[in-house]
Amino acid sequence: MAKAKAAPTKARSTQLETRIGFGWDSHAFKPGIPLLIGGIQLAYDKGLGGHSDGDVLLHAITDALLGSIAGPDIGTLFPPSDPQWKGADSVIFLQEALKRVAAAGYTVANLDSTLILNAPKIGPHAAAIRTRVAGLLGIPEDCVGLKAKTPEGLNTDNAAVAHVVVLLQESKKKTAR
Repeated sequence: MAKAKAAPTKARSTQLETRIGFGWDSHAFKPGIPLLIGGIQLAYDKGLGGHSDGDVLLHAITDALLGSIAGPDIGTLFPPSDPQWKGADSVIFLQEALKRVAAAGYTVANLDSTLILNAPKIGPHAAAIRTRVAGLLGIPEDCVGLKAKTPEGLNTDNAAVAHVVVLLQESKKKTAR
């Protein structure tokens, strides 16, 4: 007797209720440019160099969002070799990642981040950065974690590094599959 064929099933990825993404970025400090972290300009004598505005936190968030849906990374979507992105506002990159997250049927549940830099101190700016990031992501401020650490022993005193993890959940507006 022949076995009955099993009904085709949907790929596992379409059944996930949550997704996690991780993003990482780093930029060196350079004089003569504004310092932007998390969409907030901080008073400091140097900024973060990069092809765009160098916002290390927004870049890491963008990559975390894109990674959570197995999308292309920020450098693939916005290549540094393309002159149109020279000096670009990193909010543009984040908004594109959010569009892709929504198109995949997800919303941001929460985000946790760690900044690693010697100066400036982030503590005095943490609330403003959290508020800005929460607003950009459309989530409550208590769903945005922000920590800052010094790079003791890492020899990265002239750079800023950002690590981000993001949790997505299925959108309540999502249509039946």
